[in-house]
Amino acid sequence: MNRLIQTIESIRIKLDGLRRHSLKETPTRTIIIDPILEALGWDIRDPNEVDLEYPTVDGKSVDYALKINNKPALLVEAKALDDPLNDVKAITQVVGYAANAGIVWCILTNGVKWKVYRSVEKCPAPEKLMFEVSLDPADSESAPVQQVAHQMWRFSRDEMAKGTLDSLGEQTFTDGKVRKALDAVMRNPNRAILNIIRKATGDEALQPQRIGESILRIWTKTSLAAQESVGAPPSLDRSPQGHAPVAGEEGPPRALRGKKRQSSHDESHHVSGKPQEVLELLRAIDRLCISLSPGAVEKYFLAKSINYIHGKHIFCCVHVLQSGLRVWLKLKYSRLENPPSIARDVTNVGHWGVGDLELGINSMAQLDEALPLIRKSFESREFR
Repeated sequence: MNRLIQTIESIRIKLDGLRRHSLKETPTRTIIIDPILEALGWDIRDPNEVDLEYPTVDGKSVDYALKINNKPALLVEAKALDDPLNDVKAITQVVGYAANAGIVWCILTNGVKWKVYRSVEKCPAPEKLMFEVSLDPADSESAPVQQVAHQMWRFSRDEMAKGTLDSLGEQTFTDGKVRKALDAVMRNPNRAILNIIRKATGDEALQPQRIGESILRIWTKTSLAAQESVGAPPSLDRSPQGHAPVAGEEGPPRALRGKKRQSSHDESHHVSGKPQEVLELLRAIDRLCISLSPGAVEKYFLAKSINYIHGKHIFCCVHVLQSGLRVWLKLKYSRLENPPSIARDVTNVGHWGVGDLELGINSMAQLDEALPLIRKSFESREFR
């Protein structure tokens, strides 16, 4: 891991200069991608470990096939440094190559951005994006290099051999599918489910129709509350100069007193094109925030954040990135005992939310550290 951290730091230092040279694919591979792969433990000079120009079914090739036990486990397709990596054809191509070869994982990268896809999912290629990580501090809003390295380490040789990425991908995509299926089932339960619930209640006199109505009330109580969004007036969004509001600024709740205003943004503005892991992190925070007081917690959407409000007070602001979440809470960093590594004091730092504590969340493990702090922010009176 230390070697990877040092390599990322070195690339960050040189990045502006490299971009001025508009590196094509080959120098991008030589200067950035090869050192990163080597720092991740892949010996690109050993054909037993890495196949260069791995042949595909259509007679073309993928730049790297990273192998575990002499079997390809991860394909990596390289692009030029200034390639935005958003071409659907290129994404579909590399994902298709992996799927046709029976390889679960593939990466599309320009050296700075690394987009990791799970090829076996039954959905359009762009939606197979598991997670994305960027070496550019601007993309991750100056996330610590250790955090960036931790995300990238998931596709290191050691972790691929352990099956870490496989377990994470299976869990993340399965949770997403099951959540959608449960929502569909609970909103329109079939007779078998109604009978199971009636039997579990021990009251055979309950009518299926009444059980179905009850399920709908119970199931949708939280989700209906979550769907309610109120907007802040334009003046409370980003300033024309692009500066974030200062720490502790209360604006939106004051504007909401006595009436609600419709926001020009909605959830799709924040989640469109985001990796599956980021969406699951957001859903988990959303469920927690709403469940703290179902029907009483509201959320509204600004250009850069999703804000959760209880009464007159915002207690959680979420900024959705390609690489994870930035969360701001109404807590004083200085008053925390043993603050986690994901926490940062932003008392005197401009940011998109309100409160003095920022959390950088890029994985479910980090989310476990964040949830108690979100609950604490909800209960806190520090800013009231």
